[in-house]
Amino acid sequence: MEAWKISSLYTIEETIAKELFKEAVYPWEVLPKIGEFIKELGETLPKEEFDKIDEAIWVSKSARIADTASLKGPLIIDRDAEIRHCAFIRGNAIVGKKAVVGNSTELKNVILFNHVQVPHYNYVGDSILGFKSHMGAGAITSNVKSDKTLVVIKGENIRIETGLKKVGAMLGDFVEVGCNSVLNPGTVVGRNTNIYPLSRVRGYIPPDSIFKNKDEIVNKEQ
Repeated sequence: MEAWKISSLYTIEETIAKELFKEAVYPWEVLPKIGEFIKELGETLPKEEFDKIDEAIWVSKSARIADTASLKGPLIIDRDAEIRHCAFIRGNAIVGKKAVVGNSTELKNVILFNHVQVPHYNYVGDSILGFKSHMGAGAITSNVKSDKTLVVIKGENIRIETGLKKVGAMLGDFVEVGCNSVLNPGTVVGRNTNIYPLSRVRGYIPPDSIFKNKDEIVNKEQ
């Protein structure tokens, strides 16, 4: 489906991982490749701009890292990013330029594009968050189905088998997710869409929309 493609969801120039996305059509296809890509890219990063602080962990000299943050590799933290108090990054993660990873936020196998904000009590796993997307306090991605079967990306009369047990959410550029919302496994949200607080979201949500509930998704122009 055209709307689910990387080219429809993301501005790949807004991530240090743009070369990884050039090899794929759909964003979830890059999820199994994030760790190895980080290891390869990290060794090429300019030493005058990035410090290798541990095995497979590269941190920009301009990034701000709280002393209480827990960082596990493979990991790249790009320029001017901020990792706040008690953030927990479990590895296979790319944190974009000027991105914010907040207090008690947990990341695992993710790509945060530039200027992404996950600032308060968020869990983001096996997910890709586009340029300037934002998750409100307590909003999380659910990345494993309750029956542990492989995740299927679903839209109206369309299904794509991912072949993956763990797929969280694919948020396009400029998506806003309201506080305490849950994005179910395989959720795809188009660019410039807003999700109401306390929402339970699954499947495909079109771009330029407001998700009020599963039965009320309106176009912003309306």
